[in-house]
Amino acid sequence: MNIAILSRGPGNYSTKRLKEEARKRGHTVRVVNHAECYVTVEQGRPVVRYEGESLADIDVIIPRIGQSITKYGTAMVRQFEMQGVYTTASSIAINRSRDKLRSMQILARADVGIPKTVFARETSDLDDVIEQAGGAPLIIKVARGTHGNGVVLAETKKAAQAVMQAFYVEGVSFVVQEFVEESAGEDIRAFVVGGRVVASMKRQSLDDDFRSNLHQGGEGSVVKLTDEERKTALKAAKAMGLSICGVDMMRSSRGPLVLEVNPSPGFGIEKVTGRNVAEKIIEYIEQNAKAKQRKDRVGA
Repeated sequence: MNIAILSRGPGNYSTKRLKEEARKRGHTVRVVNHAECYVTVEQGRPVVRYEGESLADIDVIIPRIGQSITKYGTAMVRQFEMQGVYTTASSIAINRSRDKLRSMQILARADVGIPKTVFARETSDLDDVIEQAGGAPLIIKVARGTHGNGVVLAETKKAAQAVMQAFYVEGVSFVVQEFVEESAGEDIRAFVVGGRVVASMKRQSLDDDFRSNLHQGGEGSVVKLTDEERKTALKAAKAMGLSICGVDMMRSSRGPLVLEVNPSPGFGIEKVTGRNVAEKIIEYIEQNAKAKQRKDRVGA
């Protein structure tokens, strides 16, 4: 098959691993910078162009769309979809997973465990927002952020009010979530491929930072998921309409709580666990690319 990896970082570890495993299994692979793609919109002829040529011979795309370019990147994915190209993540699934409020609404509707969450923008009812999220300390985050950026721990009610007022002044939508003390500085990443958890790790901050993201200096270690955690990860992936994703969870006294479902998870988990995640993804593509693209039943 002709596979295109949509990535802005050809030297990125995840991109290199996908390329390596696909070629090892006999596929033709190219890395396409989706930021440099453009489309021609003409009746009955959807076309994606790149470096002066039409990308008409692509069988499969693997979107590795960064947060900062989600809107443009998913427009390119959508055009490939219109050309009948198989994609490992649909444009609508990527968009919904990047919207923190929408993703939490979908997970809650699917009865997936999540932290108490309040979404706000210009409300002056800050005391009620704090109360609804369970009281201080609280996690306050920008509605669209990634790698642990734009996330603040407000340890007191006064601090929470100050942060929310700052967002209010800037006209920024924000999410307020309960602080789960028993999981502070620690979370679990489950890597899901085709309805199976193919690798899992625990991420722990190395200092007193409450964020455990590897991008924030967190350290990963192998972890064995409980049956409940495994079921929660698969349920969350299904609810979001993502066959390939990273599900981030916290361990709490009331069970696993999903923090995020990431449509473009990094492959650092391979180094931690020794599992060949890239190979599992290529195997999944081989088994599913010839079939008709599944209809997305989740909704926007």
